[in-house]
Amino acid sequence: MSAATSSGNDDYATHNSGTYNDASGQRMKIPPEIPRPVATRQPGLESGNRHWSLSDFDIGRVLGKGKFGRAYLAREKNSNYICALKVLFKTELMESKIEKQLRREVEIQTHLRHPHILRLYGYFHDEKRIYLILEYAARGEMYKLLQKQGSFSEPMAAKYIWQMATALNYLHGKRVIHRDIKPENLLLNANGDLKIADFGWSVHARNSRRRTLCGTLDYLPPEMVEGRDHNASVDLWSLGVLMYEFLVGVPPFEDLQSHKATYRRIAKVDLHIPPEVSSDAADLIKRLLQYDGEKRLPLAEVLRHPWILKNVPESRTR
Repeated sequence: MSAATSSGNDDYATHNSGTYNDASGQRMKIPPEIPRPVATRQPGLESGNRHWSLSDFDIGRVLGKGKFGRAYLAREKNSNYICALKVLFKTELMESKIEKQLRREVEIQTHLRHPHILRLYGYFHDEKRIYLILEYAARGEMYKLLQKQGSFSEPMAAKYIWQMATALNYLHGKRVIHRDIKPENLLLNANGDLKIADFGWSVHARNSRRRTLCGTLDYLPPEMVEGRDHNASVDLWSLGVLMYEFLVGVPPFEDLQSHKATYRRIAKVDLHIPPEVSSDAADLIKRLLQYDGEKRLPLAEVLRHPWILKNVPESRTR
């Protein structure tokens, strides 16, 4: 369940518009359904040792629903800071045996600080529920935008791929492998910038090779569908799949006949790039979607690729 979307029915009682400070400190216009803060200072959410409770928050409309709970728009009372409150039910987590997965997700995301990674400010719990205090992404889920538009223009896709590559470069520098990159796990803030939002399958890899099968079928690399060891290069493969889906509108190895057919196409790297995709874009996709993980284009080279430099002006100044 993504922590911040733009859907839902329950609003706050107030309907004033105004501005607020987002996680980067920039002033943003508040949509009518969000209460106007009386202060715009940086939030007490940054207080690492603070003990939170539900009484610290005003709860607004539902942002998203998932198997294990819901996410709500919320306002921290002391600072009037707008955030998302993800509420998970302990019984559902225990029945699905994912308590350890959630603990790992929280441990990893709490320590991450990057402009294209959703902040997890803190968490607390009561007898029945676990609450995650998350950065609010006002424009909601990437996959809904992709569904609405069908596909993205090359400049738009390049902007998102550049932002993803900078975030993955940061994660890999922290020895964190994401392992579940897909549009459903990406959010957009009020500026339209990408935020990686779900770390449920992430792992802090002290030893570089893993064997667990995880992630989403269309985005799995050959080494995972074949049950071989994998490392951080799985995220490079998924970045290539994401880029293809942004430009074409469907994943490159999707086969509607069966999952087995999709597995076979992935294992063979049965890749067909439509002619409307530019030669520079096709080159980057091919360099990422390599069967051998060691041959996939490193993130530092992705950030310097001609397709990125041509379409993302800010990439030329980094």
